[in-house]
Amino acid sequence: MHNKPEIYYFINHFNINEIRKLNKNISLIYRNYKQKFDLEIIKNIKNLCLKQQRKFYISNSFKIAKNLKLDGMYIPPFNNLANFKNFNLPNDFKIIGSAHNLVELIEKKKQGCAEIFISPLFKTQKSKFFLDISKFNLISNASASKIIALGGINSSNYIKLKAVKCFGFASIRWIKKTGLSK
Repeated sequence: MHNKPEIYYFINHFNINEIRKLNKNISLIYRNYKQKFDLEIIKNIKNLCLKQQRKFYISNSFKIAKNLKLDGMYIPPFNNLANFKNFNLPNDFKIIGSAHNLVELIEKKKQGCAEIFISPLFKTQKSKFFLDISKFNLISNASASKIIALGGINSSNYIKLKAVKCFGFASIRWIKKTGLSK
């Protein structure tokens, strides 16, 4: 893993206390697939992130990300339609995305993703399938992109990230539980 890893935390609602507890080096990705985006909530998250000097990305909405001048946009694995490779984006605007396999990784690269999350690295509650270190590294080595490890990362396997070819990692439950102390 990279010396000072990029760290991402996925949220699907605005909980000011939860966000304040996080280490300020952790970037937020807001993804709420169950309801329509509420611009006021997104603005509140953005303002808090600005105060904390934290990066903030939104899932699947280039228009909102651009109009609200967010740090960028996240493209989930199921979105294979978006393509921002030839867009004239601001220098500080970053497209990031997720993939589960080499085919999806290639798709995310075509979509213009600067960083690609590969998941699940370790076993998760949601899925019996996981890559583990060897398969993850095979996929990671097949790409010149910056790779972010995602899925099943917790206190007991965090040390294993040293054996993974990645630029950083992302988590939901473990970061929520620990906040990765300030």
